[in-house]
Amino acid sequence: MCDVKKYEKIYQELEQLQPEDTMQLVLESETEDQKSFFEMLGDYLLQRKQRQAIEGNLF
Repeated sequence: MCDVKKYEKIYQELEQLQPEDTMQLVLESETEDQKSFFEMLGDYLLQRKQRQAIEGNLF
């Protein structure tokens, strides 16, 4: 079994990333897999903010 608490903590940390942070992670990635992962993470965080803006009529 995996350590669920460990991954919950990682998730909470990743949630706090700003767009500049994800861009830095992409630019400084050592492998294409890392770059792809951080790009997907940035897209996910952006989509979540967009969804919140739409739901709150903030656009």
